[in-house]
Amino acid sequence: MVLQPPARTDRSVRAATLTDPGAALLVEALLEEYTRRYSAEGAAHELASYPLTDFAPPRGALLLVEEGASVIAGGALRRYDEGTAEVKRVWTHPAHRRRGLARQVMGALETEAVRLGYTRVFLSTGPAQPEAMALYRVLGYRARDGEGFDESGRRRYFAFDKPLSGAP
Repeated sequence: MVLQPPARTDRSVRAATLTDPGAALLVEALLEEYTRRYSAEGAAHELASYPLTDFAPPRGALLLVEEGASVIAGGALRRYDEGTAEVKRVWTHPAHRRRGLARQVMGALETEAVRLGYTRVFLSTGPAQPEAMALYRVLGYRARDGEGFDESGRRRYFAFDKPLSGAP
């Protein structure tokens, strides 16, 4: 018989405001992550292209996963078009990866998207994030072929979308 450790009961998912210290921590952690994977210039450009104000209610949301008093994961959504939410900023603290937190964040974001009246989710991820691409496929996201290339034909990003179940 294999004994499993007890489930954590102090983990919660909560909505955050733009001025929430947890939101600032998420952005800071993403800047470090994107800098490591891409470059400082690319990371700064990505974060500046989608400011936190894009994720404000009533058409957006910023969600944080906390364990005790620590932010260990998070993500956000914003309006992409009338019926489509765009998911951005999905992140898990490196010490907490491989525990299903990104899946939990995605589930919470999809639920919030339905609550906000969206019927689809669009998202994109960079070529240096293969684990994100694998997760999105497992969660039922379909690759949008032919999208994500620059004028020279170089791959800039991978795009995915998914219809939301339970959507009106």
